[in-house]
Amino acid sequence: MSNPGHTIGSDTIARTVILALALLNQILAIAGHETIAFTDNDIYQLVSLCWTIGASLVAWWKNNSFTCIACEADEWRRARLEQKKEDGQSDEQSKG
Repeated sequence: MSNPGHTIGSDTIARTVILALALLNQILAIAGHETIAFTDNDIYQLVSLCWTIGASLVAWWKNNSFTCIACEADEWRRARLEQKKEDGQSDEQSKG
């Protein structure tokens, strides 16, 4: 079940990213490969990149209407959904 009021904090994301990097670094060291040398600025840039990717995906996924035609289509869609909802209620009332 999802909780719409629940949000993941930025501190949780930052700790998760740092943990993932530490695990990757450990795996590379055990395998005998060169480890990742990263600074605080590198971590900042990685977290910033993750936030940018996340925001981009949310913006892409959502229906963001910028043109007049798109706004009109949104209104038409809302009216159509409302009409279907009213038709469904009318059918239920006539059956009862």
